Amino acid sequence: MIIYNVTVKVSVAIKDSWLDWMKQVHVPAIMETGLFHDYRICRLLEQDDTDGPTYAVQYWTDTLENYYTYLQEHAPRFRQQTFEMFGDQLVAFRTVMQVV
Repeated sequence: MIIYNVTVKVSVAIKDSWLDWMKQVHVPAIMETGLFHDYRICRLLEQDDTDGPTYAVQYWTDTLENYYTYLQEHAPRFRQQTFEMFGDQLVAFRTVMQVV
């Protein structure tokens, strides 16, 4: 099992609209690629939320090939859409993990 994890620090000004957009638009569009079979959106606790909350969005897939296909064929478009919606009001970093 492979987990593609996107950790996002969201500014206070957009936190509600970002989360709604993630749930209603962005995550469903990523799931429609057929490359992931499950996802989770988690809010990190015990973090300094002065500048806004931090979330971990995890997408689950069975193979690294699916993950690489996503990166090559879909990720640039989804990252651009996020930038167009929210600009520099969020900071994201990405990791990929294997369940052992």
